Amino acid sequence: MKYCLGVDVGGTTVKLGLFEDNGTVLDKWEIVTNTKNEGKAILPDISATIFSKLVEHKIKKEDVIGIGMGVPAPVTAEGTVNGSANLGWKYKEVKREMEELSGFKVNVGNDANVAALGEMWKGGGAGEKNMVMVTLGTGVGGGLISNGHIVAGNNGAGGEIGHICVNYEETDICGCGNKGCLEQYASATGIVRLAKKKLEKEVRSTKLIKDTVTAKDVFDCVKEGDVVAIEIAEEFGAYLGYALANICALMDPTVIVIGGGVSKAGEIILTFIKNAFEERVFFANSNVRFALAALGNDAGIYGAAKLILED
Repeated sequence: MKYCLGVDVGGTTVKLGLFEDNGTVLDKWEIVTNTKNEGKAILPDISATIFSKLVEHKIKKEDVIGIGMGVPAPVTAEGTVNGSANLGWKYKEVKREMEELSGFKVNVGNDANVAALGEMWKGGGAGEKNMVMVTLGTGVGGGLISNGHIVAGNNGAGGEIGHICVNYEETDICGCGNKGCLEQYASATGIVRLAKKKLEKEVRSTKLIKDTVTAKDVFDCVKEGDVVAIEIAEEFGAYLGYALANICALMDPTVIVIGGGVSKAGEIILTFIKNAFEERVFFANSNVRFALAALGNDAGIYGAAKLILED
């Protein structure tokens, strides 16, 4: 039996998984991400906890295929990161440094892309090879999978779905510095933004409260038939559904997987996205299947494991 490690590096914790080469997870655990001193301790800490776990499971070093890693930043083909604010890294040769520390082969990718690979392998996109994943959280992340492989692009920034321009008339600035990005309308914060703008002028009865409204509130009220909430959800769905129709014209996927905190609203969220998508989709992409992400917080470690297994 051969083994591999899947590592999902986050700004607060590092999630790790020990896998058999058939995809069976043997162990999952977390360590604190030490971001002090420009994150110098992060990779040594990961190496140390991996060796400790291998000893615990009595696994020999020669039986380990390697380590896959997802990190919150664009990653070059050489496994280099040119800055990650969440980790304190500036220029970091992640692949080289981790290989020197561990003695194992290491493959590194952007965390959103790696999570998409995990969902394709063992989650909402299982059984498919061409997939688009959208992660709706504080921002909008994404991952593109073509013929079973991540589309990373020249700078490792492939799949930055949240920064497609969907509103040329927008005057507010997105966190990226541009205006009218999908993230401004389809993220959790974007949905709140849509809700507050609507509630400023709304005279109809609604359970939504402008000063405290959350994305969860919107979809909870949708489930109760709140007309105002439904209209907010329709606006959200239009922005995201139209954007996905455009993406499908480029990627021609078989499945679109929706994940992130907003997706916890359940199947009802897919209804609003699909309705808008179907209005604009190119006819050749009209049979695309929609699915909710299935792996939750484990998508990153599964995808990281697949990253090393597929090489």
